[in-house]
Amino acid sequence: MAARRAASSFLSRRGLLTKPPADSLLGADNARRLLPGAVYRFSTAPAAADDEQPIKPPVEVKYTQLLINGNFVDAASGRTFPTVDPRTGEVIARVAEGDAEDIDHAVAAARRAFDEGPWPRMTAYDRCRVLLRFADLMERHNDEIAALESWDGGKPLEQSAGGEVPMAARCMRYYAGWADKIHGMVVPADGPHHVQVLREPIGVAGQIIPWNFPLLMFAWKVGPALACGNAVVLKTAEQTPLSALYVASLLHEAGLPDGVLNVVPGFGPTAGAALCSHMGVDKLAFTGSTGTGKIILELAASSNLKPVTLELGGKSPFIVMDDADVDQAVELAHRALFFNQGQCCCAGSRTFVHESVYDEFVEKSNARAQRRVVGDPFKKGVEQGPQIDGQQFKKILGYVKSGVDSGATLVTGGDRVGSRGFYIQPTVFADVEDEMKIAQEEIFRPIQSILKFREVGEVVRRANATHYGLAAGVFTRSLDTANAVARALRAGTVWVNCYDVFDAAIPFGGYKMSGVGWEKGAYSLGNYLQTKAVVAPLRDPAWL
Repeated sequence: MAARRAASSFLSRRGLLTKPPADSLLGADNARRLLPGAVYRFSTAPAAADDEQPIKPPVEVKYTQLLINGNFVDAASGRTFPTVDPRTGEVIARVAEGDAEDIDHAVAAARRAFDEGPWPRMTAYDRCRVLLRFADLMERHNDEIAALESWDGGKPLEQSAGGEVPMAARCMRYYAGWADKIHGMVVPADGPHHVQVLREPIGVAGQIIPWNFPLLMFAWKVGPALACGNAVVLKTAEQTPLSALYVASLLHEAGLPDGVLNVVPGFGPTAGAALCSHMGVDKLAFTGSTGTGKIILELAASSNLKPVTLELGGKSPFIVMDDADVDQAVELAHRALFFNQGQCCCAGSRTFVHESVYDEFVEKSNARAQRRVVGDPFKKGVEQGPQIDGQQFKKILGYVKSGVDSGATLVTGGDRVGSRGFYIQPTVFADVEDEMKIAQEEIFRPIQSILKFREVGEVVRRANATHYGLAAGVFTRSLDTANAVARALRAGTVWVNCYDVFDAAIPFGGYKMSGVGWEKGAYSLGNYLQTKAVVAPLRDPAWL
């Protein structure tokens, strides 16, 4: 039980030191001009060195086909696409590329499973037992799942094995527990009528998961959908399809009937668009960018007006008050931003620090970033692996240039690590202003932007001055300040003196353009249920 509780917060506390590459992508002259007196040391685990071969992952890739109606099959077109090791840019495996025809087959299988199959008709307790067996299998195969997650996505193995796989199993157990506790009610009427309010499964749910947390998003979406008795068609991100295919095989081993879960790897404009616009899909759930979320809403509306749950982007403020313990605040802010290579929708990407402790905070944040260990995610002690792919890698360098050009001070980082793979130095900017691009856009990368504030009312106003509202953090010794600021912030989650705590029972969702609806907890069950009122007359009732 202690291990499961510890897994509710992914973050660890480690750090070492070495040196950066000699040449800066910003150019030596530019760097000297922008960084007077800066320390250019930077932590790099030996595994990231160019003269060392990447560690061989301790797992075999078994599943690369589509999963439709209980069988692994090739795509109808016969096409495949590469999934790439971000440590090297080399191909791990070629995966079947689903498109509209495959989505048709998957939806047809899910529809048959829901309309004619045993899953929604078996007792809720029997559904519970299947999900519990699945959680047991996930724990039994923890090492293989974690290795696939780290190989495909670049995240440290210690994070995958010690945090994400246990959390996914815990999430499935949580929803297994809900399966036989979903019920309606009998309500009184103003007359002789018997009124039942039923809670029914919604039908076929289309789900699209992102590349940054493929395993956890699988659990967050598939868990409640199956607990409610639905069938699912899941599209994986093209960057990270391997862990979802593997655990889907375990779910069938646990006793899930054929057709109840179908997994189609593929690309957004083809497989994703086909799923969102499919007339046979009753519900959509998506985690990803706000721009893609808007497209999904349009496709859902223009087809059969299917309901949509969206968990989208964020530009979350992390607010450090003047009474904070600066050392603790620096560590927490560091982990809030750099966790998962900065590829986290709720990352504390706007670090607001009170002017009285600002200089000390920046100095210590610089030192902490330089101690961060970057290297092969399969090497013990590594805190930060590579970014997901070359496209994201190039965008990071563009944001660094934007920060420099807009007048922010590049305190540390801003360059690649080594010459192979997609490794980036942890980067810290100071003197960041609200109007700068790095303070406005969801960067989704290991770039910390530190802003200065004077008063509580001011920082609340500035923190809320964004299109996003996914999460926020407040670091203070004052309970009154914590309560006042937490209530004033327009965000779906506010962490006080902690960050990235994701227990299965805690709902997660956003205000404004950060999403529609809620994941996790009891709140997510409503995403996959219909409400039906059944009214019948009573003849000579003894009571009303």
